[in-house]
Amino acid sequence: MKRNATAVWNGSGKEGKGTVSTQSTVLSSTQYSYKSRFEEGVGTNPEELMAAAHAGCFSMKLSFVLGEAGFTADKIETTCTIALENGAITTSELNVTATIPGISEDEFQKCAQNAKDNCPVSKAYSALNITLEAKLG
Repeated sequence: MKRNATAVWNGSGKEGKGTVSTQSTVLSSTQYSYKSRFEEGVGTNPEELMAAAHAGCFSMKLSFVLGEAGFTADKIETTCTIALENGAITTSELNVTATIPGISEDEFQKCAQNAKDNCPVSKAYSALNITLEAKLG
């Protein structure tokens, strides 16, 4: 499986602007700029897209891990925060709250850790410090 996205940038780094589009067209000429990345402008940015990828991948992987352990989640809600510090992406913080009938805290923590360690995006981000906070709802 291969997926793609295309970014187009016009102008200088600070005054210019760009668009990003995905193969699925979920993003279609979605704007991004210096302001949307480093200030509070309208549009997306690379770190936000990385965070969405990690939150989505982790949640899906956790669902599979739970299924292998004999559980089905009513809800898995993951927030991912990507940190850009001194020109480098340094951390990916996963914060998950899940509602899972019949699971113990210990089993949930084991499943969450397994998902963190083994989701494909975690593996791709292995150079980052990836943290996890997992709570049953």
